[in-house]
Amino acid sequence: MIDKETFQVLNYVKKEEYTGSMEGMRYMLRKKTEGEQTVLEVILWPEPFGYGKTPEQKKQRAVFPLNAEGLGQAVDWMNVQYETQGELWKIVRRSV
Repeated sequence: MIDKETFQVLNYVKKEEYTGSMEGMRYMLRKKTEGEQTVLEVILWPEPFGYGKTPEQKKQRAVFPLNAEGLGQAVDWMNVQYETQGELWKIVRRSV
């Protein structure tokens, strides 16, 4: 689970995309302009591939206000997706 108290990436996201992963679930947080409003977009996708190599249909998106409250909502959403879609995040490892 992502801890809201220690996941303080808002200032970074205001300048750059922030990516990470958690046990098979990859994520990206970024600033996005929708009309005249600037929002926080969160994108989730399953491993093993990075954002650019993952088909769009495997990506999940949500938007939140670009502020501390919105970041908290984003973390809550990410944690719910992680818990409710456990099978999606299982990493398939090949023996080499």
